[in-house]
Amino acid sequence: MDAQGILDLSRWIAEAGLQGVPETDLIGGLCERLVAAGVPLTRTVVGADTLHPTIAGHVVTWDSTGRNAAEVHQSDYGNGSDPEIDEKWLRSPFHRLYASGETMLRLRLTGGAAENSDFPIVEELKAQGATDYMAIVNRLGPRAAIGELDCIFSSWVSHHPDGFSDAQRDALLTLTGSLALALRGHAMAHIANTLAETYLGRDAGHRVLRGHIRRGVAEELDAVLWFSDLQGFTRITDTAAPETILPLLNDYAELVVTAIHRHRGQVLKFMGDGILAVFDRSSAEDACRAALDAAEEARERCKELNSSRSAAGLPVTRFYLGLHQGKVFYGNIGGVDRLDFTVVGPAVNEASRIAAMCRSLDQDILLSSAFTESAPECRERLISVGRYLLRGVGRPQELYTLDPEAVGAA
Repeated sequence: MDAQGILDLSRWIAEAGLQGVPETDLIGGLCERLVAAGVPLTRTVVGADTLHPTIAGHVVTWDSTGRNAAEVHQSDYGNGSDPEIDEKWLRSPFHRLYASGETMLRLRLTGGAAENSDFPIVEELKAQGATDYMAIVNRLGPRAAIGELDCIFSSWVSHHPDGFSDAQRDALLTLTGSLALALRGHAMAHIANTLAETYLGRDAGHRVLRGHIRRGVAEELDAVLWFSDLQGFTRITDTAAPETILPLLNDYAELVVTAIHRHRGQVLKFMGDGILAVFDRSSAEDACRAALDAAEEARERCKELNSSRSAAGLPVTRFYLGLHQGKVFYGNIGGVDRLDFTVVGPAVNEASRIAAMCRSLDQDILLSSAFTESAPECRERLISVGRYLLRGVGRPQELYTLDPEAVGAA
């Protein structure tokens, strides 16, 4: 490959990166173009870490050693400790480069220049007929790195009797710099989307990334509001071992969030042991039905969780939930340079007050009259518990809970 060919490929990589071409298409397209330019490439692996609650990183593999057309696929590797994965990493060429500070490792696998290696993956490739192996790491500087995303790894394999020429080796070394830059751009967009969804919620996160970031700009929504917290959480924190508190919060938050998301609700905020969420649909009745289904699911999952935690000798609790339907303002609220994308309005306060009534009425779930009026189809699943004056609310309102007989019949 001559200098013009390298320049053309660098330009193609840059354009693909600017257009946000998916990683599999970018890497697959580059490999196909390298082969068309005469580079005897048969297998490429490109990987990098990311920032994600459950995923540690991604690996894209392009392989043309099969009988059919070349295949390209992406796989993820998870967070946490897996002894087998850890051992593979420690015995990999990528770890050697990462630990040594070197940029490239090349191993001739056949002929007079053949080298034995301490790397199981290289020996495996050699047994499959590979003749040449290159591993390259492109490091990101302190201002370009984010979290564990501090370098891009790649490996390049040939099965040609002569392997890669020195010129082809140099071309790959040059092109991986352009590739790493394009992949970093893709990774940063992915990380931004992940963090926005994780910390703001799916809908709020997407709105922020689309540019809805001006303070005071909000839209009026007619939505179902979910406000829940844990029974006796203060007592639990006073009596339980400190190291059990965070796992307890996570266990109960997970079951509530899972139920909300399964029924297409949006979790907006965690407040200690409390959760604020909204259900917004084209019709109020659809939103109420979804919220009620989520509430029933969460209550059943809570029973299952309490059984498993009790069996393990861990503290248990249950959640209190208030469901209300009303108008809210949904948007950016806060200081000049510290904003929250959430809902505000009297309806939010009423949902909180309804949840607070659960303790005195000895009910897990309470619903407002506004909720039941918006969802007449759900009325047969509910039963009134009476009229009550909510703190800070001008007039008494009738509250409802799930009818035990209706739930049992379902």
